[in-house]
Amino acid sequence: MVKVPPPIWTLLCVLVAAALSAVAGWPRFPGLHLVPLGVVLVIAGAALPIWAAVLFRRAGATFIPHAAEHQCLVVDGPYRFTRNPMYLGLTLVALGVALWNGAWPMLLAPITVVVALNFVHIPYEEAAMRRAFGAAFDDYARRVRRWI
Repeated sequence: MVKVPPPIWTLLCVLVAAALSAVAGWPRFPGLHLVPLGVVLVIAGAALPIWAAVLFRRAGATFIPHAAEHQCLVVDGPYRFTRNPMYLGLTLVALGVALWNGAWPMLLAPITVVVALNFVHIPYEEAAMRRAFGAAFDDYARRVRRWI
């Protein structure tokens, strides 16, 4: 089975949604073309994974959940509010692109990203975190929501 990294998965979802939008003639939904909000979401969405990656680097950890070496439970920064700031960031980028563009088929990208992350990627990673950190991860998961 080929595993597609979430950032690549997100890019593919945006590209497929753009192709569908192009085929459909870029149909606009009234009020959906929100360029300033889209730009803010793209910037905030890009900042979250970068911030999270910096925290992992400072802790000497890897953000690859199945890598046994250099593991530590990072709970600072955005991890105080969401267990998945990198995935939340990818979702915000996809939503921002959709709002920036304004074509309703573009909304398929963030919806697909959330579904794939929530039901494929996150359960796998949370199982790995439970194996690696046990009760410490369970306590963290009780205190901090999966998304926001």
